[in-house]
Amino acid sequence: MKDYITDVPEIKVGHQDDKEGMTGCTVILAAEGAVAGVDVRGSAPGTRETDLLSPINMIEKVNAVLLSGGSAFGLAAADGVMAALEENNIGFDVGVTKVPIVPAAVLFDLTVGNHKIRPDYKMGYRAVKAASTEENRLGKVGVGMGCTVGKLLGPKHATPSGLGSASIKLKDDIYIGALVAVNAFGDIFDHEGRIIAGCKGKGGRFVNTYEAMKGHKVRGLGQNTTIGVIATNAKLSKTEATKIAQVAHNGYAKHINPVHTMLDGDTIFAMSTGHKSIEINLLATAASEVMGRAIVKAVQAVNLD
Repeated sequence: MKDYITDVPEIKVGHQDDKEGMTGCTVILAAEGAVAGVDVRGSAPGTRETDLLSPINMIEKVNAVLLSGGSAFGLAAADGVMAALEENNIGFDVGVTKVPIVPAAVLFDLTVGNHKIRPDYKMGYRAVKAASTEENRLGKVGVGMGCTVGKLLGPKHATPSGLGSASIKLKDDIYIGALVAVNAFGDIFDHEGRIIAGCKGKGGRFVNTYEAMKGHKVRGLGQNTTIGVIATNAKLSKTEATKIAQVAHNGYAKHINPVHTMLDGDTIFAMSTGHKSIEINLLATAASEVMGRAIVKAVQAVNLD
């Protein structure tokens, strides 16, 4: 196992990014389709096709999920993802063509690099073409390029962050994986509850954002957001996939504080590619664990010292 979301059968990941713009996008591809759900907890989200994933709506499966930088501009990359998938005859059959179903979420990274360079049609198209079951990169790649955490005192006091991923093998050859771009307003905590990335004060020491908020004006309006995907080869309904996405936010809550703020657009998608059933509470608990591990790996990948 790679300890990456691509350990889940039928899941491919493709990245595209730009070093001058310090931005990029990441596609999580399920060519044969995946039952999907979503849960949005942050109050400043930028999303596309999330309403489609409601259990009461018609479409059962998605073909890919896009995670992108560029704020709302980055949603344009979904058009390129759709074009590449349509070329491969992938999508919902409407007779005259197949319409690829591509939900998306974006994060804010416009102030990190050249704000005129954003994920666009070409970047989304190329991300699909680059998608592979062997992808295992972390840190400053794809949607993780412009990620930082700990924004209370402004960008000069933030810590670099990036893209993280992890996976778990459960019983009966059932796998669950997470992939997440960590661009949070708050600090990041390890599995022992220690701050490992976040807002830095004098001497480069972490200040603990929650405690510091009591004496500082909150900045960074809408300039954050952690977006991620849970994928599994367990069999799920749309309702169950939505529940998995919901419980996976516990991984956010354990490792990010403050989390789900008015300044974040925190969003998690869940994708199910399989046919084997598993007890839903076990799977949901594993989703929380694997998401938490992916968050820690995201900051460790770019802060090795």
